[in-house]
Amino acid sequence: MGAYDNDADDAAAAGKAAADTESDPPGPDGVPERTTAAAPAPPKPPEPPVFPPPAPAPASAPEQAAPAGRRGPGIAGLSTRYQVVAAVALAVVGVFGCVHLAMVFLHVAPSNTLTKQHGTAVDDWIYPELEQNWKLFAPNPLQQNIAVEARAQIRGADGTRRTTGWIGLTAQDTERIRGNIVPSHTEQNELRRAWEFFLNFHTEDQLPNGLRGELSEGYLRRIVISRLDERELGGTVQKIQVRSVTRAVPAPAWSTEKIDTRPVYRTYRWWSITDADRPAFAAEAGAEAGAGTGTSTARTETAAR
Repeated sequence: MGAYDNDADDAAAAGKAAADTESDPPGPDGVPERTTAAAPAPPKPPEPPVFPPPAPAPASAPEQAAPAGRRGPGIAGLSTRYQVVAAVALAVVGVFGCVHLAMVFLHVAPSNTLTKQHGTAVDDWIYPELEQNWKLFAPNPLQQNIAVEARAQIRGADGTRRTTGWIGLTAQDTERIRGNIVPSHTEQNELRRAWEFFLNFHTEDQLPNGLRGELSEGYLRRIVISRLDERELGGTVQKIQVRSVTRAVPAPAWSTEKIDTRPVYRTYRWWSITDADRPAFAAEAGAEAGAGTGTSTARTETAAR
């Protein structure tokens, strides 16, 4: 037993020496060098606690398809029947707009073949609500002053008749407008527009041209008689007569142009005046019509009760 133990110790020592020889590299003289053990690494700082990663968001469900009955915005959102109605309405508005633009163009355009052939249709479309007046602009601005005057045949209380002198209706409006900061629309435009309406629908022979000619004549006649009734003429107006006084606008002082500024008169025929032409009669007729309407309404209500 002792010999066996000695042999085991020798073998262990030899194995240890061989292991040391293999672990230590030989030096320059062939003698293995003893390497020093590496210094222990410094302790690592404690790692922060690791929280569990957030749970992944559940996969979003696919977007729900739009319900079958839901439609897009605008006309596309309407049903087929209403889409057809909307399309027809748009077509009608578009056609009306094109026709209106064409009529306005023919109205303001210079005289041409179309206006000569279809002038009546154009005038019926434009007048009186859609009239276009471009006379303030080039190439043909107004270069004349036109005044309207009137006179009347008066029957006195004793039955005698006399004729007044010419009364300047335009001069009255001018006097009311001059110095007035806010003149009324009536003072500025009533007589002027009535005279233009009258001229546009009367022939060179002073005859009314169609229904609008008769309307323009009646309208001007009522304006004139209302102006004359404001004056103390000493009797009842039986007839009236109007005329225009046209004067060319004089050239400026620095111009060498020679312009004839003498007045040019154009006198129209006498018009007989009836009670229907007088404002008082029209007011009474309107009041009677209103009273008649009220009476008939009261009777209707009584009958209903």
